[in-house]
Amino acid sequence: MQVLHVSTECYPIAKVGGLGDVVGALPGYMNTQEMDSQVVMPKYKNPWFSQHLFEIVHEGFFRLGEDRIAYSVQQTKSRILNFPVFFVDIKGLWDRSGVYNDVKTNLPYPDEMERYISFQIAVLDWLKSKRKKPDVIHCHDHHTAFIPVLMNGSPLYHEFNTIPSVLTIHNGHYQGWYDMRKRYLLPKLDNLNEGLLYWNGQINALACGVRSCWRVSTVSNTYMQELRQDSLGLESVFEHAVDKSLGIINGIDMKIWNPQKDLLIKKKFNKSNFVQGKAANKAALCSKFNLDPNLPLISFIGRLTAQKGADLLPDLIGKFIEKGDKAGFAILGTGDPELQDRFMTMKHKFVGFFDASLEYNEELAHLMYAGSDFIIMPSRFEPCGLNQMYAMRYGTLPIVREVGGLKDTVIDFDEKGGYGIRFKHFTLEDAGNALNRALRIYYDKVILRKLQAKALSLDFSWRKSAARYRLMYLELTQRG
Repeated sequence: MQVLHVSTECYPIAKVGGLGDVVGALPGYMNTQEMDSQVVMPKYKNPWFSQHLFEIVHEGFFRLGEDRIAYSVQQTKSRILNFPVFFVDIKGLWDRSGVYNDVKTNLPYPDEMERYISFQIAVLDWLKSKRKKPDVIHCHDHHTAFIPVLMNGSPLYHEFNTIPSVLTIHNGHYQGWYDMRKRYLLPKLDNLNEGLLYWNGQINALACGVRSCWRVSTVSNTYMQELRQDSLGLESVFEHAVDKSLGIINGIDMKIWNPQKDLLIKKKFNKSNFVQGKAANKAALCSKFNLDPNLPLISFIGRLTAQKGADLLPDLIGKFIEKGDKAGFAILGTGDPELQDRFMTMKHKFVGFFDASLEYNEELAHLMYAGSDFIIMPSRFEPCGLNQMYAMRYGTLPIVREVGGLKDTVIDFDEKGGYGIRFKHFTLEDAGNALNRALRIYYDKVILRKLQAKALSLDFSWRKSAARYRLMYLELTQRG
């Protein structure tokens, strides 16, 4: 069975968030289960592309409104990943260094609708030219969500209406809202499908995709339920799609995130020597951040945004330290300039108890996962979350708000089989109580070691998730 993933991200080629991690890992794991998984994505102008040679496998033209657009589909001359990746090259629209935003202004490209529609039309035009069509077309997020309705309802692509389409939502807060006057950019649809483009007086790509695809999935069960309660106006869309909805938690690459083989940490370790291994990594980490290794170390790794709850951290940490509680706090990430300024002020105010590295640093992230005692994730919403799984892979205990995938992957230590700390409300009180519970764990070494050992033993690999995707594909193709 051949499954084609259509995505704007794929690690290590181009990644902005969790979408890139999923599309960069899932196809390879699927191919170990007798699948033929492939990826098609845009060809950007970032450093990865300048380091590889490409060959053209298809060339063509399509209509974007009144314009005739030339495109090509390319592959690298040598296999880079453990699954085939195809690149759609559209000059003038996708040959830019930024994925979604202009790298100079950090603002979305003003022609984003033209970019996304051109990519999707080019993908379908290329597939029309192929004698063997995919058995399943798997679209990811709103950037590719017009494909299901075009497959089902456009006379140009009638040969696709028996091919199952899947739309996976990695972040439902990004939906692709567009002015109705830009309808002319999309190909003609039959009367039954034309209305699927519109929602609340605008074109909404995500709503269109959810209503048109054969199966809609999210990257955790709880997030699927949350979208029916709060999805910025699309609640009824998700409610009506409940019978074709499925939540499948993401996995992580256990080869990359492996404390026994990780070359980016100070000392490798396993389940039998993790106490010594974590101590060595904590010492190295505290030296870098000027923190006391004898105190509990609580870290935050990620984007400094409201979604991640990073704006709760300055007051949470400040009040914790000012009332005399003793712990070290380390921050790694970039984002909101105002938050970054507050963290810089805190570095000077709470010397020895707080430090921050305001950058993207993969090597430092590995050391933080290995050397921290706890990782905090106070997210407002979290479709899946990967950091908590990375952390537990290194025996670092997660402190998470019980939303989305955080709720699905972290069991509170007070519950049977638990290994982490959960809190419910996005408040200083709830989060502060969670920090106090972390201190109690840290100073009871019997409980601490037991929970660390439990976290180290958990299996968050793609193996189980890939098996669920495989069953979904089989069900869809048998139904079709």
